[in-house]
Amino acid sequence: MSRLFPDVFRNPAIRASMIAIFTFGMAGAMTAPYRSIVGIRELGLSDGLYSVLSFASAAVNVIVSVLLGNLADRLGEYRSAMIGACIFGIIGYGMVYAFPSAAIFALSGLLPLPIFGALNSLLFANARAAMQGMNRNDMVTANSGVRAMISLSWVLIPGITGLVLSGASSMLPAYLFAAVSCLLCQGIILFALPKRAGAKMAAVHHLSYLGALRQVVSPRISAHIAGVALISSTLHLNDALLPLIATGAAHGRLSDVGILVGIVALLEVVFIIVWSRIARNAGQMTALAAGTIIYALFLSLLGFASEPWHLYALTLLAGIGAAAIISIPITYLQDLIADRPGLGSALISVNIFASAGIGALVFAVGTSVAGYSGTAMLSAVTGLSGITILGLLQRRNAVAPGDAEVQ
Repeated sequence: MSRLFPDVFRNPAIRASMIAIFTFGMAGAMTAPYRSIVGIRELGLSDGLYSVLSFASAAVNVIVSVLLGNLADRLGEYRSAMIGACIFGIIGYGMVYAFPSAAIFALSGLLPLPIFGALNSLLFANARAAMQGMNRNDMVTANSGVRAMISLSWVLIPGITGLVLSGASSMLPAYLFAAVSCLLCQGIILFALPKRAGAKMAAVHHLSYLGALRQVVSPRISAHIAGVALISSTLHLNDALLPLIATGAAHGRLSDVGILVGIVALLEVVFIIVWSRIARNAGQMTALAAGTIIYALFLSLLGFASEPWHLYALTLLAGIGAAAIISIPITYLQDLIADRPGLGSALISVNIFASAGIGALVFAVGTSVAGYSGTAMLSAVTGLSGITILGLLQRRNAVAPGDAEVQ
């Protein structure tokens, strides 16, 4: 194992992708914990409008991710698309900070930021393309390492952001910090990411844009994405609910939100590696089921939180469960279209879209009926229904990557 670890991450393209995705994660870590605070409380969006915006933003992101992923597969290189995505990130975060209003917040969330979000799947695609010829264990290890870098960026950044802005009257400067992170990511892609010779690779991946979209929405793929999306929606719901419950029912402060998110992210970094080993030994579905049940327990208890220490006590469950949900499905989704790294990795964004849509619906229905705490409990049920669907699909021997391939 000591020899395997350095061998996997010695590849220049994988290493550069990991550093770039760290800065990509920084932008999200600076803003996501406070997005609902900025949008709803500072700029005046209603809960319903915020939910609609979240869904629309994810819809744009998934379309852009599929089109850019397919284009990159045809060109045989991902660098150009990633450079363009970073530019949109700089613009999107910068305009919210420079011109704060509900309209600008919505515009930013509908166009530039969803395009920047496509960088996530492009970086995974770039790493996947560099994994050609690796065995399955190496691929799982490399994907876990790349994904762990996003969590690593969440270890310190949210807490630092929360502490820096704890005395401020607004959380908007977080968007300025995020724009700077996009600029750093741009520099890494320009100067550290190796250029790939794309001619040979592009020849095998010729597929029209409509053909790419048809393949993504085919029953074989969409059935499994539906199950994964129900599970992943719990993460989106927690992103919106935690700051609102922490500063509401739990009587905490904004600085608590950043610290809580940082603690959970630190636990995720550790347990992503643990879950990778569990998935190899016990099987992918067993590991994902265990992680989902743990996260559902966390969400159920979150609904009862009435003091700040309750939230801190729940961080262990949150970190363990979230680590499984964010890491285990990556290789699984990529393998659904294994011969096209860009399009296969775009399924990560498809899953984000579907899970964000489910999360927005649950948030809108839950908050209108049961408030923020009740919605946390409802989201637990949503996650458990997702793992049930995946279990039924596996039992019916649906065509999908099996545990043996992931192990």
